[in-house]
Amino acid sequence: MKTVLGLCLVFLAARAPGVLSLSTHVPIIHPQDPVLRIGSNLTASCWVHPDLGIHASSLYWTLNGQQLPSSLYRVLSPTNLSVTLAALSASRQTSGDNLVCHNHKGHILAGSCLYVGMPPEKPVNLTCWSKNTKDLTCSWAPGGRGETNISTKYKLKYKLRWYGTEKECKDNTHTLPYSCSITQDLHLFTPYEIWVEASNQLGKAKSDVITVDILEVVTTDPPSGVMVSRVGQLEDQLSVRWEAPPALKDFLFRAKYQIRYRLEENQEWKVMDDVGNQTSCRLAGLRPGTVYFVQVRCNPVGIYGSRKAGIWSEWTHPTAASTPHSERLMSGSCDSKSSGDSNSTLRRELKQFFGWVRKHAYGCSSMSMKLYDQWRVLMQKSHKTRNQVLQGDKS
Repeated sequence: MKTVLGLCLVFLAARAPGVLSLSTHVPIIHPQDPVLRIGSNLTASCWVHPDLGIHASSLYWTLNGQQLPSSLYRVLSPTNLSVTLAALSASRQTSGDNLVCHNHKGHILAGSCLYVGMPPEKPVNLTCWSKNTKDLTCSWAPGGRGETNISTKYKLKYKLRWYGTEKECKDNTHTLPYSCSITQDLHLFTPYEIWVEASNQLGKAKSDVITVDILEVVTTDPPSGVMVSRVGQLEDQLSVRWEAPPALKDFLFRAKYQIRYRLEENQEWKVMDDVGNQTSCRLAGLRPGTVYFVQVRCNPVGIYGSRKAGIWSEWTHPTAASTPHSERLMSGSCDSKSSGDSNSTLRRELKQFFGWVRKHAYGCSSMSMKLYDQWRVLMQKSHKTRNQVLQGDKS
């Protein structure tokens, strides 16, 4: 705050052609640079030395460059003019609102910065995570409406739960606006007590204290090398493969993966939660001849024997692939009645089997799909042959 005040006064002096900055008879505004709550009233006075030969009735006031009406003025003495501002609104600028006293020629005699705001409220939503156990980063949100309209400082403080002294996080260069990273002297097997303190010239506030175990809040980079490919000529399936995050290859842990996919023309994602710790997956029940976007993310589980899961990584960049076109959709010249009957029969034959397969093997089961793949190819070929025979009979 002191720095901001200094900048404000330097600004006023620099732009004032008539300021008597080197004289012992410098005009004075009182109070100088007040900090007030929103809705407060303020009476400020501009005093000039009698030797300057300036009468108070010739002076006028401006606020942020706008002249204030004379109805707000009061001549306290031949050398003292006051102005009263009622129900002050929040400061319009972070450097403070400029209240300035001028002589009759418009020259600036003196200036003051008004800081009008509110004391901070209790910070909320304090949460922490560790990127590959190399740091402990925490973020929070200001309490209430969040804006105090005056300079407010936030300090992330922490200490080891059972011993140790209180410390303050210094690395607040994180990209998040309200965050700080603890990067030195980390303790992986001892919980931390962490809280945030907010303060400005109108008051202070403290968040709730949370307890954080680094091994329970580990997150990592997304998986690498994601590849999505067709499964032969199976028209409703895609194969997804990926590699574990490189940063965790030397850790003793088992990863937990999650996949989501969507149609090219649809923004709604479908999530596969049953991937487990394998690095490949089969997506089934897809639409033939359609482009899909696929993403994968990782949750490090059991870092150094921890019993709790970590925090999900970001999703990988979308990888696109298309399913093969369906032969059935391409045989539009068949006799509609015969084709409809055969399709109906085929659907009845497959309905029960598909229900079982999707219940027990849909998505990313570790069950071998080789026999299922062979059966699907056989049925597709059989149906294609049936359509060709029907077309030959019709001709």
